[in-house]
Amino acid sequence: MGEIGVGLLGLGVVGGKVFEALNRRDLPCGAGISFSLRRILVRDLQKKRAIEPPPHLLTTNPDLILDDPEIDIVIEVMGGEHPALEYIRRALCSGKHVITANKEVIAKHGLELFSLAARKGVHLLFEASVGGGIPVISCLRDGLPANEILSIRAIINGTTNFILSKMEQEGWDFPSALKDARELGYAEANPEDDISGRDAVYKLAILVTSAFRLNIKPEDIYREGIDRIEPRDFQYAHELGYTIKLLAIAKREGRRVEARVHPVLIPLEAPLAKVSGAYNAVEFGSDLAGSILLYGEGAGGRPTSSAILADLIFAARASSGERRGFFPSCEGEAIVKPFSELETSYYLRLEVVDKPGALAQITGALGRNEISIASLIQRERDRESSTAEVVIMTYRARESAVQKALEEIDQTGAVRRLCNLIRVEEG
Repeated sequence: MGEIGVGLLGLGVVGGKVFEALNRRDLPCGAGISFSLRRILVRDLQKKRAIEPPPHLLTTNPDLILDDPEIDIVIEVMGGEHPALEYIRRALCSGKHVITANKEVIAKHGLELFSLAARKGVHLLFEASVGGGIPVISCLRDGLPANEILSIRAIINGTTNFILSKMEQEGWDFPSALKDARELGYAEANPEDDISGRDAVYKLAILVTSAFRLNIKPEDIYREGIDRIEPRDFQYAHELGYTIKLLAIAKREGRRVEARVHPVLIPLEAPLAKVSGAYNAVEFGSDLAGSILLYGEGAGGRPTSSAILADLIFAARASSGERRGFFPSCEGEAIVKPFSELETSYYLRLEVVDKPGALAQITGALGRNEISIASLIQRERDRESSTAEVVIMTYRARESAVQKALEEIDQTGAVRRLCNLIRVEEG
């Protein structure tokens, strides 16, 4: 193969680390193979950067990368859906291998792009789109290809895990923990995709397609964010033997898939409960290997560049005939299980009106909907507001029944407000 020409789309945090690595280390690609970074696409040539590549490498014109016959591999680290999608398409159509960290593009357009890459005889590699430096995709590709993956449970957003860890360990409220995440660089200036769970939804969609071999649309995955979690929820969770995590969960039965992203109560002794700070973890349940847990740094330039460079080495070896290509096979569209059919236990924190019979009205509504109470905690009443805080843990119940019971409870006037509803994920 000799020298492989590389074009880099983007020179932000991740792109900068990729540039540094390509200039400072020899990558083990095989005898006689080396990389030459030919061009870097940036938005502003005059911008001051922490790293300063030679000026002749920088350009604001994507054509100089996408149409250059001497560039064999394009690395896309721009982020966002557009124009990244269009650049990836053009690169594949030009017969170039593409490596991307773009979870939104892969989640929304992956099957189309994989099909295009297969037709053009090139590789589209996306290890960095899920889990940062954790080799999640290569584990499915190389380590578990003989297994049927039955379930996925994952902490795949470092920002939200950092925030929840601060709230749990330091007793901070949500705004304070978010502010700290911003200051430390774990959260973007606009962290909406993270705290709303949307980022985790994109990554879960990629994992479902890669592990279950079924296509799922991000908009079909149930999503809840973490902005309603309060420090007192952690206090009650600990008292009950749990902690709180934002989990991405998928379970497969044939072509029927349960897929959801939301906060959960998870037992304190569970492995995922011990994943703290900005770290990520992905747990696969499989038929042959059993439970596999992958753990590591899930965000930032360093770990993400590790995944990109791993794909770069893979592409070089595959092109030289040392490795086979990898395109996630798809058996068809997933039949997404309606969220209303979910069955689990529930944590309910209620602000109850301090009047005779109020608690009986609440338990009555739950009972009429066949929801059994596993435990109940009632704190001293607030004399000023004439309310008391009540926490109810239920046994397993159906989502539709819980929502119907809450509607009935609201109509009784016994509850001033539903402070929180958190589903339970055992083990």
